[in-house]
Amino acid sequence: MNWITNFVKPKLQSFVGKKEVPDNLWETCPKCSQMILKRELKVALYVCKHCDHHFRINAKDRLESFFGNNFMIIETPKIKSDPLKFKDSKKYVDRLKKAKKNTELEDSVLVASGTLNKTKVTVAIFDFNFMGGSMGMAAGEAIVTACNYAKKNKLPLIIFSSSGGARMQEGILSLMQMPRTVIAVNSYCKTNQPFLSILTDPTTGGVSASFAMLGDLILAEKNATIGFAGSRVIEETIKEKLPQNFQKSEYLLEKGMVDFVIHRKDLKKKIISILEFLNP
Repeated sequence: MNWITNFVKPKLQSFVGKKEVPDNLWETCPKCSQMILKRELKVALYVCKHCDHHFRINAKDRLESFFGNNFMIIETPKIKSDPLKFKDSKKYVDRLKKAKKNTELEDSVLVASGTLNKTKVTVAIFDFNFMGGSMGMAAGEAIVTACNYAKKNKLPLIIFSSSGGARMQEGILSLMQMPRTVIAVNSYCKTNQPFLSILTDPTTGGVSASFAMLGDLILAEKNATIGFAGSRVIEETIKEKLPQNFQKSEYLLEKGMVDFVIHRKDLKKKIISILEFLNP
């Protein structure tokens, strides 16, 4: 990054003035280490133009990329924020406050309804920036709300998962969201409307072990990490070396665990074509 700091940034400052050059103008690709202008990265749906690496995308940007302005946010039930009065290196309530401030979300899942090429759908989108997209009681309520709304209005349901799993600060109350969300999805599926599960990087832990693998069709973004436990934990447990790219979406496609692996720029078009085929 020295050439950016020592050469590019001073040149920009000499043209437009020091105060007009923000410090967070660039983003570094974690795969190829190329510097990318953030505004260009957003236009490219957060995909690196140099190596095709898919950056993690926050829930609001994901929502806007799919619907533009043609959507409405669905309110989810309010829950007690710190039921166990949990504290580790810092209080859970303080972690929640910081996450809410940084993401401008109430919790890790955003629920909305919008129109994709004349087809109205219900979506639930995880935001990994909110405490690793962990699933606590609020996230569980959001998934249940999405299922109930889609069931009541007989709409297709789409869930974008991006999660490290259950939220440890809520203990057993977090783990109980696994059967709750499975029950909600199974109840919704009785409407015979399609449930599309979209697995993004990463989809792990209790989310992958519950509703995320129950889609009528399971789509995954390119090179997404998908699994339950981490590969290092698995290797230490079974005392064997795992295959290359184990838990990557392309590997899971080969093994029949997912139905499609889609580049992000093609994901919207693919979902539209699936919905038009299933609901002509």
